[in-house]
Amino acid sequence: MPLKKRQTKESAKQTGYVDLGLLCIVLILVGFGLVMLYSTSAYNGLIKFQDAAYYLKKQLFATILGVGVMMVVANIDYHFWERFAVLAYIVSLILSGLVLVVGSEINGSKRWLALGPLSFQPSEYAKVAVILFLAFLIVRNVKKMGKIKTMFLIMLSVLPIVGLVGTNNLSTAIIILGIAVILIFVASPKYMQFIGMGALGVGFIAIFLSLESYRLERLAIWRNPEAYEKGYQTLQGLYAIGSGGVFGRGLGESMQKLGFVPEAQNDMIFSIICEELGLVGAVLVILLFLLLIWRLMVIAGNATDLFGALIVTGIMGHMAIQVILNIAVVTNTIPNTGITLPFISYGGTSVLFLLAEMGLALSISSQVKEVSPPKA
Repeated sequence: MPLKKRQTKESAKQTGYVDLGLLCIVLILVGFGLVMLYSTSAYNGLIKFQDAAYYLKKQLFATILGVGVMMVVANIDYHFWERFAVLAYIVSLILSGLVLVVGSEINGSKRWLALGPLSFQPSEYAKVAVILFLAFLIVRNVKKMGKIKTMFLIMLSVLPIVGLVGTNNLSTAIIILGIAVILIFVASPKYMQFIGMGALGVGFIAIFLSLESYRLERLAIWRNPEAYEKGYQTLQGLYAIGSGGVFGRGLGESMQKLGFVPEAQNDMIFSIICEELGLVGAVLVILLFLLLIWRLMVIAGNATDLFGALIVTGIMGHMAIQVILNIAVVTNTIPNTGITLPFISYGGTSVLFLLAEMGLALSISSQVKEVSPPKA
């Protein structure tokens, strides 16, 4: 059922209620992620930095900071962020533009801005900014969402950030585009026009892929990884998955993480989970993500207004798309796009903003339980 029926006319207040289901799932994923990160990265950290806990320490710092941000955001009325939605989007455009000019290149990718000894990935911030911006835009145009012109203009508004981010980070650009499609879809009372929008989207992606030869090369590597040197990481990841069997080799017993899977703690960490914990461990991880998405869906369905419902729907779409893309890449179901597994892969900026998103969802859930009737 379209979300347009839920207008911002209800008067709700913070009740102190916390969605314990969502909070517990997030904390389990974060804890599990730290354990798997240490298991996966200890060898690499020892070889590169003479410190087996090097990656764990950095991730733990970002996680503690992220949990703090999550709790602060959870205790702020989410309507507070509505007034900053447009500004947040403009800032994301500026930061993404700065990456192209003065960005730092790490592992062959120019995706970071250096802030002294720290590095920051603006594309992670852009995901949150786009969710808030689109929720704001759709709420203000909800009565016109049935018109193809309105849908087209809203989609057009996010293409600048898609283009800027996609220049160096195609996977995040796809996620942002996916979030936009999901939010417009659930807010629209008509669905047939999405066929035309889908065709335009496919055309846009096709043109975008053809602009850089390395993107077309990835398609060739995906089809036949054995024939290309760059297919090495994909093959080693598949070997790790296959060698894990049903129950795995045991936590910490992976062989492929010992330099065979390059930078295993990043995009390919799911392959090490499969090797150490087997099919059973992989299925349990997927079930955790499904539970997370289910809790977000429940919160979205019970939100007191359209703005809150759209924010949680955007977060849910973000989680679903990113998890699907990561697992699909690791299993070579789709071409390698360099996407991390939420809460588990190494990345301080990623975990910080993911936890901030969870804070938003918790804030919205805190108004679900007690809703006062609108004033006459």
